[in-house]
Order: sequence, then C-alpha cells, then structure tokens
Amino acid sequence: MELSELLKKAVAMGGSDIFFIPGAGVTVKVNADMIDISGNKMSPEETEILVRDMYKLAHRDIINMDQNGDDDFSFAIADVSRFRVNTYRQRGTLAAICRVVNFALPDPASMHIPQLVLDLAKLRSGMVLVTGPAGSGKSTTLACIIDQINENRAAHIVTIEDPIEYLHRHKKSLVSQREVPNDASSFSRALRAALREAPDVVLLGEMRDHETIRTAITAAETGHLLLSTLHTIGAAKTVDRIIDTFSAEQQTQIRVQLSMVLRAVVSQRLIPTVDGGRIAVFEVMTVNPAIQNMIRDGRTHQIDNVIYGGSDKSMLSMDAELFRLCKAGTITRESALLYATNPDTLAKRI
Repeated sequence: MELSELLKKAVAMGGSDIFFIPGAGVTVKVNADMIDISGNKMSPEETEILVRDMYKLAHRDIINMDQNGDDDFSFAIADVSRFRVNTYRQRGTLAAICRVVNFALPDPASMHIPQLVLDLAKLRSGMVLVTGPAGSGKSTTLACIIDQINENRAAHIVTIEDPIEYLHRHKKSLVSQREVPNDASSFSRALRAALREAPDVVLLGEMRDHETIRTAITAAETGHLLLSTLHTIGAAKTVDRIIDTFSAEQQTQIRVQLSMVLRAVVSQRLIPTVDGGRIAVFEVMTVNPAIQNMIRDGRTHQIDNVIYGGSDKSMLSMDAELFRLCKAGTITRESALLYATNPDTLAKRI
C-alpha cells in the first residue's frame, strides 16, 4: 500500500499517530488502541521506501536524517491532513512516527480547554508556559490561545516551531510563522531575531536548552508576551526545571527575574475516559504576589499548597478537575487516582 493511502486510512480511523517501524505492520494509535492497518510486517527496505516518500512530500532533503540520525519535519496531503513527522534510525534501519494534525484550528470547547486558559490570551506581557508529557496536547492548547489573540487583538504574532503544526491565517493580527531549521537554524537564533521583528506576541515551540530559556526570559522582560512549552508536570516542577538549567551562582538572579516575568503555568494530561476516548485535564497556576515570593525565595515546594487551597479563583488544580470528571462519570476512579497529584487525599474525597 502506498504512503498516501496508508495515511488516508489512518486519518479516516481517527488515528492520532502512525508508526512505521521495521518488523511490524504500519500501526495506528486510535485512543488507547494500537491497530495494524497494513496486514503484514514491513521489511527495513519497505520502511525506508515509505520514509523517503515522506521526504518527497515535504520537499525536504534526507541529508539531515543521514547526518544526525533523526529529523523533525511536517508535510500535508490535500483534503486529508497535515502530519508532523519524526524520522530516526533504530538498529541500523529507518523508522518514522507521524502525528496527525488537522488543517483546521482546534475548537477549544471540543478540546475541553477551560475558559481560564483561554483568558491568558488577554495578557499583554510576561511568560506563559504550557507543560505536560509528550502527546498531551500542549501545541493544541497554544494554538487555541494564539487564535484567541488573532481574533481579538491587532498585534504581530511571531511563532517559532519545529515543525509548524497549525497554520494561522491573518485575522485582526498579523502572524509570522518560522520553522526550525527551514526558516532559522535554531530556536535561540530565531528568538533573538524575533525581538527585532516588532513582535507583540512570541510563540516558542519548546524551551529546549539553557540558551533558549535565557533568551526567552529576556524577551518576556522586554515587554513581550512569550508563550512556550516544557516537558514537565506541575507548576513547581516547571519552575525548578527552569532554575536548574542555570549554574548555582546564577540561580538567585534567575529566581528574581522569573518571579517578575512568569504570568502562568498550565499543566495538562490526557486521561482515558470510560467510553474509550481521552480527555484533556488541566491545572492552572497564575502568578500572584504569594507565588512571586515563593519563586524568588526558593520556596517552590509551597506552590502546590496555594494551587490546591482553592481560595484563588484564577487557579485550577489537577485533582479538583479529576474529582469533577470522576463524579460526572467521565473517567473511572482508578484513572483519577492514577493521575492525581495527591492520590490519598483524592481517594478520601471520592
């Protein structure tokens, strides 16, 4: 079966990821199930042909793959979908994973994104981080926030992504979308350049390294709204992760800077539902004076107490959301406790 036919079949099934790995059939992830859609195990040679076809569709040179052992890029098939691709070598053979990305921007209501998260689009400066494990929907949430800004503000939005997932049309705002490495050699270089492009909002696909994090903090300090992601779970761990990328002698200064620029941390997980689907569950920490002091003074372990205290209506705790979904019958008790921050406390509530 040709690559385009396999991808069309996967999209028609509602698949989220398609796996091309030698020794197995072409496999589609549909919710929690892994389904073979090719009916036969692929040889290394067959897999390589499909991977090279992906490069042809993306009009991309496979030399990046040959030099580095892995590569990220995206391509689209008309009337089907966009695909975010990671190709890599394993045991000396080529393999690839394709993430299905719809042409249309996601609907926040269907994604169960809380209004509290969408309201972050009203911020004019500072840093907003969306965190969670790989595949938890961080890019989708950021795309929804960017679209809210695009719908409601006259601004210049610069996105720096690897690769570009959602395509944004110019609405009230102008949107410049740069892809690493096609449009810029690195995140840090593109971010430094973005500060000279008269931006109001900068979307940084991922804060991958020390240099990018340092530049991102500087960008947020200079009056821009900076949105980005980290592969962390929970607000306190996110703050600690940023601080820990700096040397010991720099950390005191970075704590002060971060306490001044950080506006919110959104943490999200995809939880299995009772009907076999998945639902996004969110935790939101907005930085108030109490949390500012905790970040500055190195008392990040106390942040969870503020979020879970429930007195600040601009915050949302993961366990409160899990409790709500469990009581509504959307998720099972077992799932709620598995993903809970404080499972013992949540078990008593349930």
